[in-house]
Amino acid sequence: MSDLVNQEIVWRPSPEAAAASNLGRFMAAHAIADFDALVARADADPEWWWAAIAGRISFMRPYDKVLDTSRGIEFADWFVGGTTNIVANSLDRHRGTPVWTSPAILGESEAGEARVWTYEDLSREASRLAAGLSALGVRQGEVVAVYMPNVNEAIAGLLAIAKIGAVAMPLFSGFGAEAVVTRLKAAGAAAVLTVDTATRRGRTAPMKEVIDAAVQQVPGVRHVVCLVTGDGAAIGQDRDVDWRTLCAEQPEDFPTAELPSHAPALLMYTSGTSGSPKGTVHTHAGFAAKLSLDMGLMMDMRAEDTVVWFSDMGWLVGPLLAFGVTQIGASFVLADGAPNYPDATRMWRLIAQNRATILGLAPTTIRGFMHGGGTGGHDISSLRLCVSTGEAWTPDAWWWTFDNVLERKGPIINYTGGTEIGGGILSGSVIRAMKPCAFSGPIPGMGADIVDMEGRPVPPGTLGELVLRKPSVGLTRSLWHDEERYLDSYWRDIPGVWRQGDWAIRDAEGFWYVLGRSDDTLKIAGKRTGPAEIEALLNATGTVLEAAAIGMPDAIKGEAVGCVVVLREGAAADDDTAARLSQAVVDGLGHPYRPAFVAFVADLPKTRNMKVMRRLVKAVFLGKPLGDTSSLVNPEALDGLAATAKRLGLGAGAD
Repeated sequence: MSDLVNQEIVWRPSPEAAAASNLGRFMAAHAIADFDALVARADADPEWWWAAIAGRISFMRPYDKVLDTSRGIEFADWFVGGTTNIVANSLDRHRGTPVWTSPAILGESEAGEARVWTYEDLSREASRLAAGLSALGVRQGEVVAVYMPNVNEAIAGLLAIAKIGAVAMPLFSGFGAEAVVTRLKAAGAAAVLTVDTATRRGRTAPMKEVIDAAVQQVPGVRHVVCLVTGDGAAIGQDRDVDWRTLCAEQPEDFPTAELPSHAPALLMYTSGTSGSPKGTVHTHAGFAAKLSLDMGLMMDMRAEDTVVWFSDMGWLVGPLLAFGVTQIGASFVLADGAPNYPDATRMWRLIAQNRATILGLAPTTIRGFMHGGGTGGHDISSLRLCVSTGEAWTPDAWWWTFDNVLERKGPIINYTGGTEIGGGILSGSVIRAMKPCAFSGPIPGMGADIVDMEGRPVPPGTLGELVLRKPSVGLTRSLWHDEERYLDSYWRDIPGVWRQGDWAIRDAEGFWYVLGRSDDTLKIAGKRTGPAEIEALLNATGTVLEAAAIGMPDAIKGEAVGCVVVLREGAAADDDTAARLSQAVVDGLGHPYRPAFVAFVADLPKTRNMKVMRRLVKAVFLGKPLGDTSSLVNPEALDGLAATAKRLGLGAGAD
């Protein structure tokens, strides 16, 4: 740990650049001397702080009160009495400005087809779809799922849903039918936006077929709006609607609905350590304000910027592009497919081709390029900064990025938070010094701290739990129809504070580091997934009696899935069974989740209340100390785990 934390400062902004940044100008306007003073004032006077941030977005009717915590900080209500719509901030505000005719989306298909949409184009397409959805009877407050690849229409879809006051629910485009069913049912979705097919690494992925299979189990879905991109017939079911037919002859200026500040705009499912996925809820005013803070101030994004940030619509970065980059009025490259296909250095080519100034990335992506051709000689000198999120850096990947991507001329804005946060907790910035793999500190107003399990702050150099002591404007508004689970998941482990579930540490100079999950949540290529969802897929095969899904280190993805299973009587513990179980995970969650191994054991370690101790399973397979095992009802199971791990060359048996 000390090798990671005790580092020297390797980059500092010039005073001129810091003063000219969005954050520097904001601080000057509010007579704030430096960043530490800004954090202190934001924590001491949250109403001043969030009112200042709210001043960066527009309201249709001014709010009466910034913050209402009468129900406790767990259920804070923001901008009480005000009305707005996130689309008014992402599109409507640009009408009549130079942004209106500038590029919003620089689309590129996997085959290389380019489609540029200006803000005027995007507004027109979102308006037509919004009118079409309204004509279908989609009402304010109803959930509409978006199960689409990175095509321009996916962005228009998210905006159109919010424009009419419905709730957009992005879904990972690689999900199998069962994962889609789980989320459609939990959300009570009324409609789905999808495409007939997508292309993934040259292969056709039948997305409409997945939706057809899913909606058979979800009768509440009234409409499936399908964008037909290929030659195959995709429209045929009773609830099917052709996207282009729906939008034809619709108005280009369909009105944006005026909504209460607290109205939900976005429902995003994330996974925890147990149970079904959790539906996080983000509001029209709160999410817009958080995006303005994180992207406008912390990331220093400006209207003249062009952003390259590979992600799927189903992860938080998708809505960050759709609602955040557009709020700022910048341009973004929307590339369908992978950053290294069809050519190994595609991402770097897109940066050079579009003279991109900001690169968003995950360390997983960089590790892939480190082992696969580097930047390919492309001219990426237009980049002025990188934004990193999704997982912790390894020093080798961080240094490779600083040296080869930025040539040590600009900062890596390390950024962490999550779906539940609606953005970040900790961040770097263009006005603060930078250390390898570190965060400059908390984002102002978040009330971030590092504590022990009794909620007591720990001193510098001491590992502890990352928590929030204050409500945040971007924080999920409970969980979708499940307040008790919301409290259990985030607020009750350490009373009075939000527990993020990450280990963190700060050094003597005030730099912060996140050192992994303090719970069982897996991060596969930067995507958080609960082990219970993977285990459910294994159990559903009828072959598995019990399962434990654990995270294992992976040189490319950061973390890979390991599956340790107890088979039902009569099932063969052979390669064929392992292959079938592995495929069940892929079919349910997508190819990134293909297990690194499927291991067969006679029993799994359990507590006296029969909870499987994944922590101990993981410790055995990593060869780590087991810690306290006194709560186990079957400690002999550990011997079986160790023997299996040894046969696989893992754990104490690893070389």
